[in-house]
Amino acid sequence: MDITEIIQQQHDEQRRGFAALEEWPRDDTEGLAAMWRRLAILLENHAEAEERYFYPELLKLGTGAADAKDAQEETQDAVHDHNEIRKAIRKADRCKTGTDEWWTAVIDCNVHNSTHMGEEERQDLADFRQQTSLQLRHDIAIQFLRLEAMNATSGVKPADKDPDKYVEEHEESGEKPSAAEKSPGPQEHSKTAGESASS
Repeated sequence: MDITEIIQQQHDEQRRGFAALEEWPRDDTEGLAAMWRRLAILLENHAEAEERYFYPELLKLGTGAADAKDAQEETQDAVHDHNEIRKAIRKADRCKTGTDEWWTAVIDCNVHNSTHMGEEERQDLADFRQQTSLQLRHDIAIQFLRLEAMNATSGVKPADKDPDKYVEEHEESGEKPSAAEKSPGPQEHSKTAGESASS
């Protein structure tokens, strides 16, 4: 397993969830409520798992990718986006399902989530693939999926986080990467290939 692939797959699932809501019969408010609750749990669990397991490692190992200058910027943007997604979920949950106010909140959530996914796929996931080992990506995927499975029916309790404080706290608690965590550089890849050929 690879955490970058898991995140990408769940992004696709989130897109399908919003598409299903758009096509759902508007008069079936019971069905809409159930579909929304399932999607909201996925969004909340996904954000919490990223903040617990993915972003601390990105801060430690990332260097910035695409149009992000560094891992700090990538992480601050992501945590800010997660807060906006949570805010929209809370707003939808305060509204009567199927009303104009409810749909406005759901659409706001979709907009914030779509913006977040685009940035994350272009910047954060690319950065992580370039800078980390396959073993680390596997290990994080296990932790990530375990948290989501444990909270699959109820969801985690959503908690907004201050983006700047989040980065500061995880940078202070972070350790320097071990050799196993780092992605092998070009010379290391060449050496490994040479050793394999000679063995």
